[in-house]
Amino acid sequence: MSIAAYIILALAAVPFIYYLLVLYSTVRFFRSAKRDSAPSSDFTPPVSCLKPVRGLDVEAYENYASFCRQDYPDYEILFCVDKDDPSLPILEKLISDFPERQIRLLYGADHAAINDKVARLARLVNEAKHEVLVITDSDIRVSPDYLRSVVAPLRNPKVGAVTCLYVSTKETSFVQELQSIGMISDFFAGVMVAWELDGIKFTFGQTIVTTRKANAAYGGYRVIEDRPADDVYAGRLVAEKGYEVKLLPYVVQSVADFQSLSELLHKRLRWMTVMRQMRPWGHIGLIFTWGLLWSLLAIAVHPAATTAMAYLGAYFMIRITIAWLIGAWGMKQTGLWKKMPLIPVWDAVAFIIWLMSFTRKTIRWRGIDYFIRNGKLVPVATPAQNT
Repeated sequence: MSIAAYIILALAAVPFIYYLLVLYSTVRFFRSAKRDSAPSSDFTPPVSCLKPVRGLDVEAYENYASFCRQDYPDYEILFCVDKDDPSLPILEKLISDFPERQIRLLYGADHAAINDKVARLARLVNEAKHEVLVITDSDIRVSPDYLRSVVAPLRNPKVGAVTCLYVSTKETSFVQELQSIGMISDFFAGVMVAWELDGIKFTFGQTIVTTRKANAAYGGYRVIEDRPADDVYAGRLVAEKGYEVKLLPYVVQSVADFQSLSELLHKRLRWMTVMRQMRPWGHIGLIFTWGLLWSLLAIAVHPAATTAMAYLGAYFMIRITIAWLIGAWGMKQTGLWKKMPLIPVWDAVAFIIWLMSFTRKTIRWRGIDYFIRNGKLVPVATPAQNT
């Protein structure tokens, strides 16, 4: 073999170092997190649950009702919604069906912003009665022990934000199963490594638990009204103020908001483009996490049965183990084995999305194209051109 071939074979082994780090980090995270994150029976401060709503999500009533069935002594639920929003009848039914709950409706943000969702969050924080804030996307469904579980880490005053893992409520199509196994085997694998190497300095929109004090420390939601990935920034800015951000092994459910492959690709490409803008060098470094690509490249430069067995054999074995550790052992998800054959399919799709992200200078969000400059959304067209 040539020197170039040996170099490629050596580089092809790098993703397996990453995979082994994933395995190590996953075991350490779930062992330590489950030991330290039991629901609290005696720490139950009053809570304000904040939900910015726009549009009618699939199974919206069940999502919202799950927050009304909490085993928690004192909490309120605030929705911020437009007066003509299609979800309004659902919210009014919710108030009627759960008269024992403190549910309030706020109509619209009190000011205009590029990211209207964040403007609504700013108003929700201002209107909330309590110090502890639980912020969730509108497509989230939770169990009755949710508030006790996610609020418990705030017992430690050094903790300024809490977030948790999430899975789909159910998969009804091939595309949704593909997304599900991709989240478990790929996305959360990266989260485990981030936890091990640098700690958690971000939050997920599926759950952000924080305090009014920690929110105000970085200036509140108005500071990030012109930023993409506001949920990531909410955790990052809390961490920058010296607070600890806690990731829990607790799992909430998310109702899929896409039905076709094109919708999934569009959503993931937008996310990857944002991540490239936020962490350019880390995004480039993902090249060394694509084990399938490098295994095929190793076989191409040295087409032998032993090469195929060594690289592809190790790839399939480790990737399946990662998915099982995170999904079945850690997150207690059932029916995972039938999705395992989709792992290489996801890895191929994710690699293509990663490549495509380098071709994008803008993202499309709610029908408008934006540049991302210095971490902020800048409209491609002027407001006059968009009218």
